[in-house]
Amino acid sequence: MRIAKSIAVTAALAATTFTGVCGAEAQTAADADFDFDAGEQVAAGLTYPWGLSFLPDGTAIFAERNSALIKTVAPGTPPQTVGQVPTVVPGGEGGLLGLAVSPDYAVDETIYVYFTAAGDNRVARLTLADLTPEPIVTGIPKASIHNGGRIEFGPDGKLYIATGDAGNRDNSQDPGSLGGKILRVNPDGTVPEDNPFPGSRVYTLGHRNVQGLDWTGGGELYASELGQNTWDEVNHIVAGDNYGWPVVEGEGGEPEFHDPLVTWTTAEASPSGAAVVADTMYVAALRGQRLWTVPLAGGEPVAVLTGTYGRVRSVEHGPDGWLWICTSNGSGDVIVRFPPV
Repeated sequence: MRIAKSIAVTAALAATTFTGVCGAEAQTAADADFDFDAGEQVAAGLTYPWGLSFLPDGTAIFAERNSALIKTVAPGTPPQTVGQVPTVVPGGEGGLLGLAVSPDYAVDETIYVYFTAAGDNRVARLTLADLTPEPIVTGIPKASIHNGGRIEFGPDGKLYIATGDAGNRDNSQDPGSLGGKILRVNPDGTVPEDNPFPGSRVYTLGHRNVQGLDWTGGGELYASELGQNTWDEVNHIVAGDNYGWPVVEGEGGEPEFHDPLVTWTTAEASPSGAAVVADTMYVAALRGQRLWTVPLAGGEPVAVLTGTYGRVRSVEHGPDGWLWICTSNGSGDVIVRFPPV
């Protein structure tokens, strides 16, 4: 559930590159929406939690990358293991990654997962009563790095899939490859008739490794993307646009490519999950070990939680109104939520 409202991104912000702000000064600037000094630990002792979503009753559901386990948790109760998803082949950055709850869960009881299999990355649907995955999209390139993995249902009811270039830069500009793209499909995996490229699941191309997707209340899509050695990005996603990788990293000013809204150095970010609440985008940072707050209506991004929890993998706005994060440190990982102010 989102409480975001429609926003208009100013041309000045879209043309600006930010190197980032961190520390106590940034902490004060960003506390208007959530109380980041009042974090409540929901789960601990986890190992690489990745996808995070919510069931209709408010219970959180998440996936652990390496174990391929799906678990549920609610505040005040320990995590419960639902079971292990078969045919997942973890390795490097691959494994059981994104997770999304069907918008019609009350009727179909369906969960969608993005995972690494023996020969590819794929998206499948399953139920908590039967974790056997039914693939709906296959053939997404896999590698030990750059597997993408975020999946989210948009306000249009379509499933959006963030993929990586799988370490092969040519995938991103190849319209025939599903790597280095944002894909858009119907809930059964078929191609929507109004996709920008007829007969293709490709929604946008020219991406390196997208791991965060979310929408404003007005239906505008934003994505976070890991760069190579220089610039990480937040992009305003427009159907059919080309985001430049590997020709451009960060801002290029080339008319055929869509420049990012915000960039950071890779040491400050290495962004993964993202959540839009009202006119702010919250972006989880792995190498940067912080949570970035990006004011979409104008102004400079600021960082909170710098170094507090280590590597932050996912961030979601829960149906309880709290902001939830999960870490990705490899052992002793946690899920924490922060109350609205």
